Amino acid sequence: MSTFRSIVFASVIAGFIVGLIVTVVQQFGTVPLILKAEVFEKAAEAHQHDAPVAAQPAAVGHDHADHDHAAHDHGAGDHDHGAGAWEPRDGFERNAYTAAANILTAIGFALLLAGVFAVRSGATGATISWHEGLLWGLAGFAVFTLAPGLGLPPELPGVPAAPLLSRQIWWLAAVLATAGGLALIVFRRSVPAAIAGVILLTLPHLIGAPELANIETNVPSSLTHQFVTAVTVTSLVFWTLLGGLTSAVFARFDQRA
Repeated sequence: MSTFRSIVFASVIAGFIVGLIVTVVQQFGTVPLILKAEVFEKAAEAHQHDAPVAAQPAAVGHDHADHDHAAHDHGAGDHDHGAGAWEPRDGFERNAYTAAANILTAIGFALLLAGVFAVRSGATGATISWHEGLLWGLAGFAVFTLAPGLGLPPELPGVPAAPLLSRQIWWLAAVLATAGGLALIVFRRSVPAAIAGVILLTLPHLIGAPELANIETNVPSSLTHQFVTAVTVTSLVFWTLLGGLTSAVFARFDQRA
């Protein structure tokens, strides 16, 4: 029970701190780029709504206000924008929801890390250091951001994407394959295991992520490149802080227990 309390308390404390820090980082990195992209997205919607009905034969029998947008990866998950979908107001409300989502996400991943730290600490009998936690954080970055991002880079609003379900399936496969490949290479320490690990690491990318044949968007490619860079850097900050801080706080509670 004391170990369970250490896991929970360490995860909540570390997740809350890291979630707030990442929210601040996003305000200077990804949020301005998203707001710029939304301007292009709304301009494209207005142009489509003002176009003559004859130029849109596929829309016959449907209200021009009914339309769906492809899911966009903002670094914290996929979501769809619909014509009647609720969205938080810009300013404090939007920032508050963003902070809450970041904190909950950080706590969830911190629980995963703290659980691993508890198993490692129980097996070795040694206290988990923040250096080891930092390495686990970097592993989380590779598994959940770097590897999936090679096939499915983060997308801005207004950029079409493949169907959400197919992207989610490929993303999950890439995460599992990367985690399994790294585990074989790091923990088994044998040539056959290393070969199997490399195969797992490359398999999702050999299969290829789902993508559209033709992508038409008025969002500048330079803005997309900036967004991919900003999301990747923000995720690196997230995982390094989460790994180091969770390990340090968990070690403190574990020693007291």
